[in-house]
Amino acid sequence: MPPRPLDLLQGTLDLLILRTLALGPMHGWAISQRIQQMSDDVLRVNQGSLYPALHRLETAGWLSAEWRATEQNRQAKFYQLTRAGQKQLRAETESWERMTEAVGKVLGGSEGF
Repeated sequence: MPPRPLDLLQGTLDLLILRTLALGPMHGWAISQRIQQMSDDVLRVNQGSLYPALHRLETAGWLSAEWRATEQNRQAKFYQLTRAGQKQLRAETESWERMTEAVGKVLGGSEGF
């Protein structure tokens, strides 16, 4: 039985969106598909979480957006990182690395097991 997709911790989605958009401009559905693909289908972003996060990041000035045609010639809002978004991505990546290192230390401890 394959492992079930994981729910994302609060704040993690922002980091994943910023990282995904570092690859270039994308529309919402492509962002969610890319995160799923890059995580080997472990992480799935539902639309009810994705679009509020994109709006929040755009309001914060970390993303800019414009309406364009998709590959299927449908209109979609394409998002891209701003300079402030690139800076935020670096800061959040550093914070995430510190957090995962700290959690790894706690999980790696042999006390009580």
